[in-house]
Amino acid sequence: MSILTRDEVLGEIRKGNIKIEPFYMEYLGPGSLDLHLSSEFRVFKNMRRVIEINDNANHEDVTEKITVDDHLILKPGEMVLGITREKITLSHNICGWLEGRSRFARLGLLVHISTSFIQPGISNKQCLEIINFSPMPLALYPGTAICQFIFQRTAGEARYEGRFMKQDEGNF
Repeated sequence: MSILTRDEVLGEIRKGNIKIEPFYMEYLGPGSLDLHLSSEFRVFKNMRRVIEINDNANHEDVTEKITVDDHLILKPGEMVLGITREKITLSHNICGWLEGRSRFARLGLLVHISTSFIQPGISNKQCLEIINFSPMPLALYPGTAICQFIFQRTAGEARYEGRFMKQDEGNF
């Protein structure tokens, strides 16, 4: 398995093995694609109960969806769910990794807690588990190139068919 460079990603786009909607060439770097923050977020409800972590746990039970016009303030230690503007569709032999950008990590912003691997065969927008690890509030602006996607070939073919297979702003 190898990471795809810019030229390889462009070749896979031409072949139809990678689709990015919308796609702008200026966001494709030498080894990754910058993804942008949508204006849709899921914020945690102010609840004082224990959330049981088991097979029935559902984030939608403890969050509510909001749309931000200008920005969202994230307090120290606070977490929200966000979603990318770009929809990524991968063929059965391409997978990827979602990573933060160092310019924001150096300010204490983390964009995923444990969901960095993106399965082959997906066709969705990427959910971001955004947390503020800094000692100061951070303002999140829709349209910011907040994370990057790294494309990789698999050693076989597979297809993700799980719960989040078709997520977008309506169901993340």
